[in-house]
Parts: sequence; C-alpha cells; structure tokens
Amino acid sequence: MFASVDPVILARIQFAANITFHILFPTISISLGWVLLFFKLRYNKTGDESWMDAYRVWVKIFALTFALGVVSGITMSFQFGTNWPGYMETVGNIAGPLLAYEVLTAFFLEATFLGIMLFGMRRVGNRMHTIATLLVAGGTTLSAFWILALNSWMQTPAGFEMIDGRAHVTSWLQVIFNPSFPYRLVHMLLASGLTVAFLLAGISAYRWLRHDRSREVMHSLCTGVTLAALLIPLQIVVGDLHGLNTLHHQPAKIAAMEGIWKTEKGAPAVLFGLPNATTQSNDFEIAIPKLASIYLTHKADGEIKGIDAFADRHPPVAPLFFAFRIMVGVGLLMLAVSWLGTWQIRRQGAPSPWLARVLVAMTFSGWIALVAGWYVTEIGRQPYLVYGVLTTAQAASKVPAAMIGSTLAMYLSLYLALIVAYISVVFHLARKAGKSAASSPTEGTPQPVIDQPRSAQ
Repeated sequence: MFASVDPVILARIQFAANITFHILFPTISISLGWVLLFFKLRYNKTGDESWMDAYRVWVKIFALTFALGVVSGITMSFQFGTNWPGYMETVGNIAGPLLAYEVLTAFFLEATFLGIMLFGMRRVGNRMHTIATLLVAGGTTLSAFWILALNSWMQTPAGFEMIDGRAHVTSWLQVIFNPSFPYRLVHMLLASGLTVAFLLAGISAYRWLRHDRSREVMHSLCTGVTLAALLIPLQIVVGDLHGLNTLHHQPAKIAAMEGIWKTEKGAPAVLFGLPNATTQSNDFEIAIPKLASIYLTHKADGEIKGIDAFADRHPPVAPLFFAFRIMVGVGLLMLAVSWLGTWQIRRQGAPSPWLARVLVAMTFSGWIALVAGWYVTEIGRQPYLVYGVLTTAQAASKVPAAMIGSTLAMYLSLYLALIVAYISVVFHLARKAGKSAASSPTEGTPQPVIDQPRSAQ
C-alpha cells in the first residue's frame, strides 16, 4: 500500500506524528509545574487546606503528563537514527550537545525531585517539599530552554562554520542565542501557560457543573481563567514580534502564511481563501487591502515578498495558510472567553452555566492552537531541515517506504489510543476528586488529610 509513496514524505509524516503527540505533554508539564508551586505557596501563606487539595488533584495530572512526555520523547529520539541519519552526520556537533545539556541539566533534575513531589508529602518537611516543587518547575522550563535553542538554531542557524560538509561550532553563545531564539522561547512558554490555563479552567468548570462547589474547585477555576486573561494579550504582542523576526529571516514562510503569491507593495491581509498552487492565487479570497503590509512592515505601502520570489525554495502554501488561521482564530477565542470569564466571576463570584460549558468545551483548546502553531513553524522551514544549510531530502534515510508506512500506521493507532486514554483519565480524576469533596462533612472547613505534609522544619 505504501510502496508507491515517496519514502521522504512518509518519514516526514511519521516524525510529524511523533512530535505532534510528544509536544502535547511537555506543553502541559512546563506550566503546570509553576501552577503547582503557586498552589503550594498559597497554602504556605494562608494555611487554607483547599489550596493543598488543589495541589493534590493537579499533581496527579502532572505525573501522568510527565510520564507520557518522557515515553513519547524517547520514541521520537530514535527517529534521528532510523529516518534522518543525515541530520546527525551534518549537524550532530551542534544538535548532540544541546540535547545532552537538556538531559543532564533538566531531565535529571525533574525526574529526581518529582519523586519527592509525589511521595514525599509525609516524609519530608513542608519547606523541602516546596523546594522540590520549585526545582521540578524550574527543570521543565530549563528543558524547554535547551530544546527551543536547538529548534530555533535549525530555523535561524548561527555561530558555526561548515568544514568537509559538517557543521562546527564557532560560538556557543551565537548557537544558543540565535536570532529567533528569544521570540520562540517566550512564544512557547506563553503557549504552555495558556494551554494549562484552559486545562485548569475546563476541568474545574466540569466539576462545577457536576455540583462540586468546593473552595478547591473555585481556586483552580479562578486561577485558570485569570491566568488565561493575563497571558493572551502578551501572546498577541509576542506573536507580532515573532512574525517580524520571521519576516526578516524566513520571508518565504511569511509569504505562505499570509497567502501572498506575488511580491507587492501594500499587500492585503487575506482573511479567507483557498490557496491554489496551480494558478498561484487564492480562490474565493476575502482580503483587507494593505493590512498585511501595515502589520508586517508598519507601512501601508511596505513591500512583502511573495511566493514568486523564492522559485522552488518555499514551503507548501495551503498547510501554513490554514494552520496559521487556526492558531490565530483559537487565540482570539481564548481572549474573548478568558476576559468574559474573569469579568463574570469577579461580578457574580462564579461562572454562569453556559460559560462553564464553554470552558469545558475549551479544555484542550490550547492543544489545538499549539499544534497549529507548531505546524506553521516546522512546515514553514521546508524544503530545509536546517534552514539554508541542510534540506530534508539530504537528511533522509534509505529505509523503504513500505517499512516506514507500516510503523507509521502502528504509531498512529497507538497515539490515538493513548490520547483517548489520557483525556479519559484526566476527567476520571476530576470526577474522583469531586466525589471526595462531596463526601467532606463540611465544605470549606479544614479536614484531616492522610497525606498532609508536616509543618515546616
């Protein structure tokens, strides 16, 4: 069935499937660790047991998320050798150390102190348990730092020279802090925060609709909605700055995202259209004149390069065009819902039933925006694996299409099952927490808890 398909295309699809599945979980664990630290600090300051109840619920979800992230990351790393040997052969002197730094400085830190977070509440002092939570949260962010450093270098390579067809570092500072790294790191951290914010709000709204009105639920709900309301404006600003950086370093990607086929001054912003590669135009186009030039160059008559300026060295237009609009559309929806939710909760003290249902529906909306944005980033780099240095075809292996296709089918089946299982378990934990809250004798009154940590030493 797969024998007639280009093996490079299959290898790309397989890696896309792996990275799509993998990125879902670090995105949650990066920011959820900091939310857990917030819950713990609030408990330490106020002595209100409901904050600790929230910690106990969400640390279980954190552990589940962390485990799936580790397993899927290991699977993904093997593909560098099986499907993309040319990648490590050409840029292994840069990619290898950066991946090693991530393991040595971040993963070991997270894995070590995660055990204290999960099982040390009754075995170590409260201060030590808080420090363990801080170190795990810091470890997840440090992990993102190294991975984004490598990914950003692949987009905007710097600080190296090619000798005999291999990249050699001339400046590690330039490699790590390459031109797009600051924008990508902040953009990703904010995306992680928004993903966790709506996960918190959605799961808490689900419990609220099931008549769990405990203080712990309201703490989690308010934290999620408020966090989203604060982060989404920042994400819009950072996204604009990131777009300007991309226009400078990867103009072909911007042309595909915007659906601009011809180089022109005063380029319109295409709100909707169907990109047509045959006619080099957008069918059924709805556009606002000159708007793209205004927000990309800050000039009404600013020139934007079109697809025609890059010959065959440009990414496919349709995937980027639609993925970009999905990302922006979900972001605008997040803005509206989070601001409305913040206003309503502050005014009424609780969400209305219809808003709670909207929040439940948007529980995993962060995943949708994240994957769409990630596709814009990765597909937009094509036909290069390392922009301007190594093409995807040059890095691909000689593995037959049939073999890649069979493993791809296996991966897709497994990942679909795991996604369903993960979402089911998360909602199961929410229902279980709701039953525990309902069985409490007096809502809002501190109750003895089996795994309550000892007082600070």
